Amino acid sequence: MDNSKLDLLAAGNSVLLLVDYQPAMFKGVGSGDRTIIKNSAVAAAKAAGILAVPTVLTAIHPEGNGEFIKEIADLFPKQVTIARKVPGFDAMEDDAVLAAVKTAGRKKLVISGLWTSMCFSFTALHALREGMDVYGLMDAAGDATQDAHNYGIKRMLQAGVVPITWETLVSEWMHDWNNPKVPELIKVYAQYDAMMGL
Repeated sequence: MDNSKLDLLAAGNSVLLLVDYQPAMFKGVGSGDRTIIKNSAVAAAKAAGILAVPTVLTAIHPEGNGEFIKEIADLFPKQVTIARKVPGFDAMEDDAVLAAVKTAGRKKLVISGLWTSMCFSFTALHALREGMDVYGLMDAAGDATQDAHNYGIKRMLQAGVVPITWETLVSEWMHDWNNPKVPELIKVYAQYDAMMGL
């Protein structure tokens, strides 16, 4: 069976794209606990940094919405968050974002963002059209209402986005407990999930 989605995510085949984790965007989230949503994104970003997974950060209108949150941006001090010139909801309509994702040279895109039904889902759909295997980091996403979040997820699933959570993502990237980065990853588990950190 020729189905690339059956291949596990690995640090060597993935790129992480985080969209619009900005203060004003968080203020509009009403679909879930904002701290849990933020922590899920931070945990995924920390693991990406530990495992050298290429990571792309993008923001919309930072002058009004605020800069990309420091908890994530500071994890990548040599990297510039891409402030999109195209003022739309699909981050990949911006040439710089699309080029950054493609430059990574990876087939599998892990993506999340604020808000689920717009910038996250529209960008994920664009990535599918680009021929990528797209994995939606659903616990790191939020929207103005629960319905908007839920239907945004359903739309992505119907189109072929694979749902995933941060803990599953980190475990899949790590692959097994023989990974030399386990001591660092254990700290991520411990900080954001007491059971896996035991």
